[in-house]
Amino acid sequence: MSLTFFTTLALFSFPSVTERLESELTLKQVKENEGRLLSRGRKLTFAGKRSGEGYFSADGKKIIYQSERLPENPFYQIYLLDLVTGETDLVSTGFGKTTCSWLHPIEEKALFASSHEDLSAMKKQKAELDFRQSGKARKYSWDYDEWYDIFEKDLNSGNLRNLTNARGYDAEGCYSPDGKLIVFASNRQAYERDLSEEEKKIHERDKSYFSEIYLMNSDGSNLRCLTNVAGYDGGPFFNADGTQICWRRFTENGHQAEIYVMNVDGSAQRKLTNLGKMSWAPFFHPSGKYLIFSTNVHGFQNFELYLVDAKGIKEPVRVTFTDGFDGLPCFSPDGQSLSWTSNRGDVKQSQIHLARWNHDAAMALLVAASEVPRLNKSEDLLESVTAKDSSPEIDPADARIHVEYLASEKLEGRFTGSQGARLASKYVASLFSSYGIETGGINRSWFQTFPFTKGTTLGKKNFLRIESKESIAFELDKNWRPIAFSDTATKVALDVVFAGYGLHTPAEDGFSEYDSYVHLDVKDKWVMILRYLPNGWEKKRKDKFAGHAALRKKASIARDLGAAGVLFVTGPNAENRKELVSFFPDTSGSGMSLLAASISDQLASNIFTIAGKELQSVQNILDKGEPVMGFPLKGIQLDAEIEIIREKGTGRNVLGWLRAGKKPSKRFIVIGAHIDHVGKGRVGSRAKKNVKKKIHPGADDNASGIAALLEIAQFLADLKKRGLLKMNYDVCFAAWSGEEIGLVGSSYYARELEKKVKANDENASLPIIAYLNLDMVGRYKDKLTLHGVGSGEGWLPIIEKANVPVGLNLNPQNDSHLPTDTTSFYSRGVPILSAFTGLHQDYHSPTDTADKLNYEAVADCGKLLSRITMELLQRDSPISYKSSPAPKRQSRGRLTAYLGTIPDYSQSDLKGVLLSGVAKGGPADEAGLRGGDVIISLAGKTVENVYDYTDAIGELKPKVASSIVVNRKGETLELDIIPKARD
Repeated sequence: MSLTFFTTLALFSFPSVTERLESELTLKQVKENEGRLLSRGRKLTFAGKRSGEGYFSADGKKIIYQSERLPENPFYQIYLLDLVTGETDLVSTGFGKTTCSWLHPIEEKALFASSHEDLSAMKKQKAELDFRQSGKARKYSWDYDEWYDIFEKDLNSGNLRNLTNARGYDAEGCYSPDGKLIVFASNRQAYERDLSEEEKKIHERDKSYFSEIYLMNSDGSNLRCLTNVAGYDGGPFFNADGTQICWRRFTENGHQAEIYVMNVDGSAQRKLTNLGKMSWAPFFHPSGKYLIFSTNVHGFQNFELYLVDAKGIKEPVRVTFTDGFDGLPCFSPDGQSLSWTSNRGDVKQSQIHLARWNHDAAMALLVAASEVPRLNKSEDLLESVTAKDSSPEIDPADARIHVEYLASEKLEGRFTGSQGARLASKYVASLFSSYGIETGGINRSWFQTFPFTKGTTLGKKNFLRIESKESIAFELDKNWRPIAFSDTATKVALDVVFAGYGLHTPAEDGFSEYDSYVHLDVKDKWVMILRYLPNGWEKKRKDKFAGHAALRKKASIARDLGAAGVLFVTGPNAENRKELVSFFPDTSGSGMSLLAASISDQLASNIFTIAGKELQSVQNILDKGEPVMGFPLKGIQLDAEIEIIREKGTGRNVLGWLRAGKKPSKRFIVIGAHIDHVGKGRVGSRAKKNVKKKIHPGADDNASGIAALLEIAQFLADLKKRGLLKMNYDVCFAAWSGEEIGLVGSSYYARELEKKVKANDENASLPIIAYLNLDMVGRYKDKLTLHGVGSGEGWLPIIEKANVPVGLNLNPQNDSHLPTDTTSFYSRGVPILSAFTGLHQDYHSPTDTADKLNYEAVADCGKLLSRITMELLQRDSPISYKSSPAPKRQSRGRLTAYLGTIPDYSQSDLKGVLLSGVAKGGPADEAGLRGGDVIISLAGKTVENVYDYTDAIGELKPKVASSIVVNRKGETLELDIIPKARD
C-alpha cells in the first residue's frame, strides 16, 4: 500500500488513554526501548513535501522510493537513490501519479505503478496544484485511480513497458527474488465483471473493497488471482527464497486489517496476527524467521513497527516507540539494515529513515515472548485442538477461545450443511474426543446426519408467453419472475382472469365481508392479483387483516378455488416500486399446487390493453376500499413453464456419551446447544439490507451456548476420571444443527430415538430424564433466565441449591413452549430447562461478534448447569414431567386455538405437514395423532404446507370439535380434534 494510506489516517484525531501514556515516555526511554533493535538511526531523505516506501536493491547499494518533489507535479514520482554516492535520479515519467516501486534483482530494470497514460493526467495535476495554492484543505483519500498500471522500465535504455494494461487499480507490486514473477494488488474485478446493485454501491464508496492479490510472470503473462475474499487484500511481498508471500487483509468494513502469509501459488493462507486493529505493510526478514509490520494498537493515528514470528504463535514484539507514524518497513537483503517511513521529529514530515538492525536481539525477544493461545491465534490450528490446550475447570478464557473460533470468518456463520458448519462440528467432536467422551453418532462416529431443505433456486426451464393475435414471449427477471413457492409444471393456453386484490376476509369487528372472487370462475385459469391491501382501507382494518396480504395466503385462496396459477402485480398505485417479487431462497421448501409468478406493471398493463381494459383506472376504483367484482381478461391466453429446484442438503449433529458405568444406563440426561447459525444472512437475518449478505458470526447465537456446553463436558469428564462424580445415569452431550431453520437436528434425533423405543412398545416414552439447553447465554447483564421450570416437578429446589455458590441473578420462568431445541423434547414428555440471557440489537446480525460477550457469565452459566446436572445424576428417581398448553404469544396474532402438534421441517417436500411429534396430553395427542402423521386437511381446508396449516388453525375455535385428515403410512385417516384455548 502507498504511504498516502497513512496520510489519510493522520487527518483524523482520536486520542486514547494509550496514546496519552505513550506521549508520557521520556526521550531517554524511547531511545532505550528502540535501541534494543535499532542503532545509528537517521533520516535518509529530506527534499520534497514527503517521501516514502523505500525498498533496497538486491545488492543493498540502492533504494528505490516515491516522493513529492517536482514543482509542476503535486503527486508522487519514483526516484532511485545511490547509497554509495548519494545521487538521486528520477525513474518515472514525471507526470501522472505513481506509487509502489521495486528493483529487478538481476537486470537493470525498475517496476512501479503509474497513471501517466491517463489522458487527463496533466489536467488532474493542475487541478491539484490550484487547489493547494488556494490555501484550502480537505480530507485526503487515496483514490485507487483506475488508470494505475504496472510498468517496467529499462534503466539503461529508458524504455517503458506496460505489464498490466487493464482498467482498474494495478499497483503494490514487486519482483520475486529470482526476477521471474511479479505479485501485485488489483481491483480489476470490479471493472471486468457485472456487479450486483449492492456491489455497485460498495464500489462507489470504496474502490479498494474489490482488491485481490494477483501473480504474473515478469513479462505480464500467465496472470492468476491468488485471493478471493471480500475486502481489501494488498501490499504483497515475497520471502527471501520466493516460496511464500506475505500481505495484509482488511475486514469488509475496512476498519481492521491483519497480517497473512501464503504459498506462492496461493495455497495455505494463514493469518499471523489477531490484534483487531489496523495491522499492515508486512515484510519478511531475509532469515525467514519473522516479519516486521506496522500497527495502530496504541492509538488510531499512532502507528508503530512490530515483529511477528513466521508461524504466528508468539505475541508480537514492539520495535518503535515514537509517537506518530512508523510504517512501510523494508529489510536490506543481508538483514542488517532497516528502511522505513516515519514522520518523527519536529517537522512531522513523512520521510525515509534508515537504521542498523540487530537480528540476534530480535530472535531473543521473540523466543522470550509469550505464546499466543493456539485457539486465539491461528485458525488453522483450531480444528485439531485438544483438552491439553485448556483448563479442566469451567474457565472464561477457554469459553472465549471457543467462541472466537466458532464466530470467526473462516466458519462463515455456520449455516446448516455448509463447510463452516462442518468445521464447527469437527471442532466440537475433536474436543469431545480429547475429553475422554465416547462417540454417540451413527456407526460409532461423532455425527448423526439428517436431511433438510437448503433452499430454492430457479431451474433452466422457465418461460412466460402471451397467446393473442400474436405470440409474445417475456424476459425472465425483467418482465416476470417465478415465486419461490410455485409448483414446477407447464401450463399451455390457459385463460386469464383478474381478481382485484385476491382477498376473502370475513365480516368481523364491524368490517363487512370482502370477497374478490364473487361470481368469478377461476378453475383451471390464471388469476391476476394485485399485491398488498386496498389503499383506501383504514389503518385499523389493514392491521386486522394484515396476514391476508401475504402472497401465500392469496395464492392459497386461488388454489382452493381451482386456479391453475397466479400472477402477482404490484400496480401503479403501490408505494413500493420494486415491481417484481424477490426470489427468496425459501428453506422451508414448501411448495403449492399451482404456478405462481410476479409480473411487471408494464406487462400487466399490456394484458389489460389487449382485453380492452386499463390497469390504472381499475386499481383506482379498487383502492377506494369497496369490493369490486373480478372479470375475465378476454382475448388472451397464457403459456408458461416454471421450474423450481428445491435443493436438499445434509446437516449433522455432534453426539457424545459420558457413561456412568461399563454398560449404557437405561435412562440418561441430555445437555445440548445448537451449533448452527444463519450463515451470510440468506435467511433469518435481521440486519439492514446493506449488510444482510455479510457473514453473521453468531457469537451469542449460539457460539456462547456451545462454549458453555464444551466447558461443562470437559469439567464433568474430568470429575469422572478422578472418581469425583457420582453418576446414576449416562449423560449425552449434543451440539445440534438445523435449529435456525426449524429445530431440524434435535427434532430428527428425538424422532429417531422415539422410533427405536416404540418399535416394541407403542406406549413407551423417551428414556430421557431431563433435557438441559443452552441458547444465547453470552450477553448477561443483570439476569439469567431459566425457561422450563414448569415442565417438571421439583426444578426450583434443584436450581436454588446449584446457584448458591455460583451467584447468578436468576429469572426462573414456567413457560416450557420455546422457539428452541427444547421443543423437540418437551413435546415428547421430557422435563426441560433452557438458559438464556436475552435478546439484543445484534441478534441475527453481522454485529453479533465475539468481542461483545460476557465470558465470566458464560462460564458461570456453565457452572450452574453442571451443578444442576450433578444433582440430577445423583437422584434415585428423576423429576416428573408436567404438561401445559402453549401460551398465547403476540407473534401468533389471531391464533387462539391450541392443538399441540410439532411440525417436522426436515421432510418439507411432502404435500401436507409432517409431524415430528405431538405434545403429551394436548388435543392432538388426545385425538390420536402421532409423530410421522402427515396432515393434509384441517376443518375442511386443504393443507399443503405449514402456512396453510397456520391459516386453518386461525379459523378454529377452542372447545369446538373439527375434523383433521392425516396420511399415516399410506392410509388416510379422518379424526376429530377438540382445540384448547391458548393461555
